[in-house]
Parts: sequence; C-alpha cells; structure tokens
Amino acid sequence: MDQYAALRANVGLLGTELGETLRQHLGDAVLQRVEQIRQLSKEARQGDSQQAEQLRQVLTALTDDELLPVARAFAQFLNLANLAEQHFSVSQAGRHSIEKPEPLAELFQRLKESTLQKHDISQAVRDLSIELVLTAHPTEVARRTLIHKLSEIATCLAQLEQQQTPWQQQQLKLRLTELISQAWHTNEIREQRPTPVDEAKSGFAVIESSLWQAVPDFLRELDADLNKALGEGLPLDAAPIRFSSWMGGDRDGNPFVTAKVTRQVLLLSRWKAADLFIRDLDLLSTELSMNSGSAALLAASEQASEPYRAVLNKLRQQLIYTRDWLTEALKHDRLQRPAELIWQNQQLLEPLLLCYQSLVSSGMQSIARGRLTDTLRRAYAFGLTLLKLDVRQDAGRHAQVFAELTRYLGLGDYGAWTESDRQAFLLRELANKRPLFPKSWQPSAEVQEVLDTCDIVARHGSEALSTYVISMAGKPSDVLAVQLLLKEAGISFAMPVAPLFETLSDLQNAPDCMRQLLSIDWYRGYINGRQEVMIGYSDSAKDAGVLAAAWAQYSAQEALVQLSNEYGVKLTLFHGRGGTIGRGGGPAHAAILSQPPGSLAGGLRVTEQGEMIRFKFGLPELAVRSLALYASAVLEGMLLPPPVPKASWRELMSQLAADSCEAYRAVVRHNKDFVPYFRAATPEQELGKLPLGSRPAKRNPTGGVESLRAIPWIFAWSQNRLMLPAWLGAGNALAKAVADNHAATLDEMQQQWPFFATRLSMLEMVFLKADTDVSAYYDKVLVPAELQALGAQLRQQLAADRELLLKLIHSDRLMAKESWIRESIMLRNTYVDPLHILQVELLKRARQQPDTVNDQSNRALMVTIAGIAAGMRNSG
Repeated sequence: MDQYAALRANVGLLGTELGETLRQHLGDAVLQRVEQIRQLSKEARQGDSQQAEQLRQVLTALTDDELLPVARAFAQFLNLANLAEQHFSVSQAGRHSIEKPEPLAELFQRLKESTLQKHDISQAVRDLSIELVLTAHPTEVARRTLIHKLSEIATCLAQLEQQQTPWQQQQLKLRLTELISQAWHTNEIREQRPTPVDEAKSGFAVIESSLWQAVPDFLRELDADLNKALGEGLPLDAAPIRFSSWMGGDRDGNPFVTAKVTRQVLLLSRWKAADLFIRDLDLLSTELSMNSGSAALLAASEQASEPYRAVLNKLRQQLIYTRDWLTEALKHDRLQRPAELIWQNQQLLEPLLLCYQSLVSSGMQSIARGRLTDTLRRAYAFGLTLLKLDVRQDAGRHAQVFAELTRYLGLGDYGAWTESDRQAFLLRELANKRPLFPKSWQPSAEVQEVLDTCDIVARHGSEALSTYVISMAGKPSDVLAVQLLLKEAGISFAMPVAPLFETLSDLQNAPDCMRQLLSIDWYRGYINGRQEVMIGYSDSAKDAGVLAAAWAQYSAQEALVQLSNEYGVKLTLFHGRGGTIGRGGGPAHAAILSQPPGSLAGGLRVTEQGEMIRFKFGLPELAVRSLALYASAVLEGMLLPPPVPKASWRELMSQLAADSCEAYRAVVRHNKDFVPYFRAATPEQELGKLPLGSRPAKRNPTGGVESLRAIPWIFAWSQNRLMLPAWLGAGNALAKAVADNHAATLDEMQQQWPFFATRLSMLEMVFLKADTDVSAYYDKVLVPAELQALGAQLRQQLAADRELLLKLIHSDRLMAKESWIRESIMLRNTYVDPLHILQVELLKRARQQPDTVNDQSNRALMVTIAGIAAGMRNSG
C-alpha cells in the first residue's frame, strides 16, 4: 500500500480547488496555461529533455500580463502543498510514515529497559529546562493574514478526514473553496517591510493560535507517558519548555529597534497575556459552578454561594483593569503604574492555586485536573509577560559608551585602552557605590540609545526579560561593560549576560575568554553559579564553511562544559541556529543528540526563527509534536549521552575542519571572480527589495560578502539551487581524508559518533535539494561569459562531492533511509521548477532593460522568490 496516498490525495484536492479559483477569476485560458506548464514540468522532472526545453520556451514567452498570475499560481500551490504535508505529519494516516511518531513514549520505553534508576529518570524530567527563543529573522515570507487562512485550511482537511455526512462534506468543501479564493485575492507579498512591533505581533499570534493550546496538551502527554513508565506524573508547576523572544529586543544591526520599541513590545506582550488569561477565566467561570470548597476558598470568596466563580471573577476584573491600563500606557511614553494592577505572576497564580487545592481537598480531583490545570500550566509557562524578551546589542556599541564617557571625564579614551586597563576600570566601577554617569553629561544620540535601553531593562524586571546577549563578543571586558551599564541604570535583579561567540576565531577563543571571566572573584559572585553562553552558527559557517564551523562549535562547547565543571558553575548553552542547513539548522532531534556529552546539563536555549516557527509550531497538533521531539531529545541527551569522541576521531575531525576551511575560503575569499559571480548567478541584489524583515540586509551597505548578513547569503544560494554555503569545502576535505587512507576511520565515526553522522546526513539533505541543472540555467542566462567557468567548476565539485558521499554512506541514492523527507522534496520539485525559469526570465529583463520593468513584473519577481523559499523549506 502507498504510505503517502493520503498526502497525495490532499495535495490533489487543494490543487484542484486552486485550479477552480484560477478558472473562475482568470478564465479558462490562464488555467490551461498553468496546467500545461505543470504537466511539462512533471515530464521534464522525469528526464524528458524535449519537454524541459518546451517548458522553458513556454515560460520565457509569457507576456507581462501572464507572468504574475502564473508565478502566483505556482507559489500558492507550494504553500498549499506545505500545508498538506504539515497536516499529514500529524494525521492518523501520516503517523506510520514519519520518523518518531511518539517520541516521548518511545524514549520512556527505552529508558525503562535501560540500567538507569527510576529516581534518575524522574530527576531528569524535573530538571528539564528548554527555552525556545522566537526570532523574527527575515526569512518568513508569508504574511500573517495568509498564515491565518492556511491554518483554517488545515482545520478543513482534518475535518474532512473524520466521518461526515454528505451534507457536512459538501459544506467543508465550500469552506475550502472560500478560503483558497480568499488567499488568492490577498497580496502574498507585504507592501512595506514589517516594523519590529509587527514582528513581535507575529510572535504573539503564534502563541495565540497554536502554542496556547499546544503547551498544556504537550504537558498532558508528557504526564501520561511519565505515569505509564514510572508510575508518577508531572508536578503541577512543571514548565519544562518556556518561550522567549528577540522580536523587539534584538537591536544588533537593526536601527529600527529602539528603547521606545522595546518598551512598546514589553507592554504589548503583557496586554496579550492579560487578554488570553481573561478568555481562560471566562471559560473557567462558566464551568466551575460548584458550591462546596475549602475554608480558605470560602474566606477568599467572602462566603459566596458559588465560591470558585467569585474568586475567578475577581481575578478576571483585575486583569481587565490591567489590560485597560496597558491600552492607555501604549499611547503615552510614561504613565504612572497603579499599585492594584496584576503585574507579578504570583498574583495570577494564587487565586488559581486556591481553586485547585480547594477542588482536590473537596474530592473533586477530576475537575481540578481538567481545564483549570491547563490554565495553571499556561501561567507557569507563559506568565503575565507571555514571552520573556532578550536584549541583543553589538559589543562595539557598549565600548562606544565608555569611550565617550572617559573622554568627557578626562580619563583618556577607553576605546584605545588595553584589555587589562579596560577590565581594571570596569571592575573598579562595578564595586563602587557612587554613580558613574554625571548629570551634566550630554552623550551622542547613539550612546543615549544604549543608555535608554538599559533604563527600560531596569524598569521591567526579571519576569519580563530573559538574557542580555552581546554579539561579536570576544573579550571579558565585553561582558563586564554590560554589567556596569545595567548597574548604572539601577537594575534590581542579576540579569544573565551572555556573550555570543560567532566567528571561527571567536569560537576558538571562547574557552580562554570565559576562563578569564570566571577567574574574577567579583564576577563569580555576581553570576551566582550560573552562566549562559551563546554559540553562533550563521556567522561561523559564513566565515569558515559548514564543516569547520560545526567542529569549532563542538570543540568550544566541550571546552566550556569542562571549564564550568572546574569552576562549579551551571552552564546553559544558547544555540543561535537558523532554519537553514548553512546556518546550523536541520532536524532538531538529531542536532541535539549530536552535541557533546554534558552540554545539556544546564538546560538548552535555542533560537527558532522565521518560517521555521510556522513549520514547527503553526498548528496546535504540529506544535505538540515539535515540543515532544525537543523534550525527548534533551532527556535522551541528558540520560543516554553520546560517546566521548576517540582521539583518532578528534584528530581526523580537526584535519577535516582545517582542509574544508581552506577549500571554502579559497573560493569565497581568494577567488577574484567569486563576488561578481555570486551577484550575477543569484538574486542577491534583488533580495534587498523584498520587504521581509525589519532589519537591513547588510551590516555595511557598501561592503562585500563579509558585510552581508548570513540570511541573505544563504537565501540567495538556495534560490538558484546551488546551495553553496551548505556544502562548499566539506567534500574536498572528505576526499583528501579518503586519499590519505582514512576511509575506515570515517566509517567508524559515521557508525558510532552522532556528531559526525549528523554532519553527513545534513549533506545528504542538501545534495538532494541542490540541482545542478537549475543552477546551470541561471548561469547560462544571467552570468557574463567570462565568469561562467567558475559556476561550471562549482557544479563539478558538487557532483563529485555527491558521488563521494554516497560511497561513504554505502548507498546508491540520497536520503534512502528518510523516505518521508525524500518524498516531500520530490513532491515540491514539479512546482518549484517553473518558478526558477520565471525568476531567471524576470531577472534577465530587470537587469538588461531596467527601464521597461513595471510594478507587475517587480511583484512577479518577489512572488518567485517567496515561492522558491516555500518550496525549499529549511534551505530558504
């Protein structure tokens, strides 16, 4: 039986509905044209070179009026196919086809059969601490309004699979037609870039539409699996997974994130939390109509005849008052906060716990463990601030504050001081009781912005804020400078300050930098036994290539774990992964299990960003599964850690890293044709026009590749399917190792070391998504003749690397063991191919005759970029 039949049926159903929408609104001629293109694309994919040529002829001959509707048709179809796939992965039909359908139940079964003590397993569950940090990095192409329609379509698909009467079936099909028509008539590309506040609202929308339901559902599942395995459930206050955000707090290279924006996002976050808890209390108040309760509850309700309702309604009124005040506060810069607001999480928890304990003591456990438990678990997971906000700023901006200040005070120029002079100054001031900043000092606007941000942080407290992240950190003074800035702002809590080590050299120096910090008495006293360090994936890969970056990340983590053990400090590693392979992305489960042993002891923090937030958490059932995958992987990493690598593996891995870095940089840094080739062969320059995120695409508008942000760098290469950053250098290094007679060691590493096995499986996925024919077509049409040799050389390298990988993994085809991923990529290719040809045609017209480009063709180009990104998923 075809295990993917249900998926194909849904893809077919959605495709038919989309076709019907096209026929109704654009006429039969356009629908026939789209259908002709689809058929040619399908046959071309099956190897028919005549049809491939005809496909190109049909697409390049489209008139200006036809370009946009055809591009939109294929882009919309990819959105619908992705949705069908998401739905399939959580449907009954799909459970047998995907990897680890019940990750927690499966893990607990293995733990039960292991030699581990029951006590150790339950302790690990109690210690489980995962923080998912939502970031708005500009890879989410779809607008919020379109995402809402897609989730409604998913609901229809789920209902269609249930037993329905013919009348109900007909009504659901009508609803499906309506939603697809709504999506078609909605502009899928934003007119303007989103503001940082818009991005934050997208984060709140994911919580409201999906995670609000998914978190208690996931905890019920974990509770049930734990009970089954160990005979004990989860404590009521368990919050193994919490959420934070960078949206509105990440000012690194984003001039639009100001102190004012951060304040607004913090208040909006509270507004949304109050609003969601008010809805929960409405429901609870309707249901908890019981009249008997504990003495404490009766006293709190002032002896009301329905004591639960009385207590919950009072809390609800206070939350409404708080929400109303927040509405006003959002309109004014400063507003005095009344004492009677519900502001601390304890104020929310106390009345809820009072009701819970009263129900349990009055013999109504089943009621206590119903919806009230769900609300309590939301209160522990989200609290009154919904998402804790991280603040991120570049180390150079903090140094600038002290450079201006020391010059003003006549102490010299902090910017020109040695590292030891900087540390001495900062430590002296950290220990000093008097204020450092004079009232008369008038700093520059840039410095004032840093000071205003610290002021906002100090005002909003530890429930609203999570970590202060310092990008481009490399020295102990980078961390001490932030601590002094926060002290001067009057902060009342010890906010975690995390250096972010992102380039190859920063990662290599990270252990030395942290050793210097931990050897400072004042610093150890301040951190109180807890340290957070952020590991950068994007910039290290852009700097050195994926293989060298991965080994530097692994080695840094290993050394930091050892160092924290030496100093008796609990270390939390914060992984700055992107959604894409070239930025450390890929299947989260495998990635977590490939970390060094001991690296999960202090919990896990990891970024979730852009379109990956939607792919993992966009539907409640999908979010439950994603949370279960995270929890099972972290528990497994804690209880059944991977082996410590053998000396021979380390030696070979170090050699592979050095060779791959050299091969990568030989192309990216040292080949004079590389930058002009990159700009010609990809839509890199045109990407800047796409209103994706609030952040500029470059740190320095006039710089080359090094100044490009990691996202447009990856995004551009996935558009032409060369996927270069996700593989370049790795194959050269592996080929050299084979030539040097290390094939047996490579085989052993692949069999026994999850870190290395994961690297190879990431390459497999990249090679399956890369397409040399598509890349060659971009070159043929867009790249000047004198630069085409480089493209040909890179494609030869890609083909050789692919052949070598197949030998190393002993397989005759890529992703043979991952039929689900393979199927999913193949399914989308038919619809992505026409978008590539259209994109090339539009780029050619825009570059050769810029005067003739109108709004229609500009928008069509943006649609092809968005459509290809949807088709590439974690490589877009």
